[in-house]
Amino acid sequence: MNPYVIEVDEQSFEKEVIERSRSVPVVVDFWAPWCAPCRTLGPVLERLATEYRGQFILAKVNVDLNPLLAQAFRVQSIPMVVALRDGQVVWHFVGALAETAVRQFLDRLLPSDADRLAAQGMAELTAGKLAEAQRSFQQALAQDGTCAVALVGLARVHLQRGEKDAARKLLDRVPPGEHRKEADRLLAELRLQEVGGDEKALRNRLDRDPNDLEARLELGRLLASGGRYEEALEMLLEVVRRDRNFRDQAARKAMLDIFDVLGSGDALVERYRSELAKILFA
Repeated sequence: MNPYVIEVDEQSFEKEVIERSRSVPVVVDFWAPWCAPCRTLGPVLERLATEYRGQFILAKVNVDLNPLLAQAFRVQSIPMVVALRDGQVVWHFVGALAETAVRQFLDRLLPSDADRLAAQGMAELTAGKLAEAQRSFQQALAQDGTCAVALVGLARVHLQRGEKDAARKLLDRVPPGEHRKEADRLLAELRLQEVGGDEKALRNRLDRDPNDLEARLELGRLLASGGRYEEALEMLLEVVRRDRNFRDQAARKAMLDIFDVLGSGDALVERYRSELAKILFA
């Protein structure tokens, strides 16, 4: 029995394909016993799964027995091959391709040397081995200067050392995709940390003049830099309420940075995003 080839159905698909793809790429072969091209492609995929020795898992789906899966993936012609990684479909093809074309398909799916070095760097970073992680990330970037995991990982190394300018330059290079969101979050955190000031002096200014928007803005940003996000959001929201365009909408931009740092599921984000929208679209 081939350990790298599995039969899946509608009941096991979530666990065996979607969840498994978060740790190893999964190639799904939609086929049927009566399909002649399927009988040509299937053995090629199975042989390559053995050859690649677990670099990907081949999941076979008999469309006759699993019509709901075929419908969900809009299978109109078979064989149809779909590749998943991190729970998402990344590539697919239809028809019995030649083995060379299938290999090219797999090369696009499987981690490159740069990806493997970046993953190693992340493991070293998690273990607190900064020097080793830095070396792995730099080696990954030497092979692929756009490797998002390595760019973010190396930026994290610099951040842990307090080297903010070096981190910012790396984060600016992260290409669009799944890691861009993390890069934006770290950049937002950097912008919030750039603020300094005297909280007592700023509060005294506001006591004397509640309409001192400069003091209110700076106090909101100072509170955010210290992680006091609810107080910061309330202060910044009041600036927007009094003058949404003050300092080129600096209060709104600072609120958006806090939203990025906290993440979209946070209760504070949901609450203050709604309050901000009421003001901006009133």
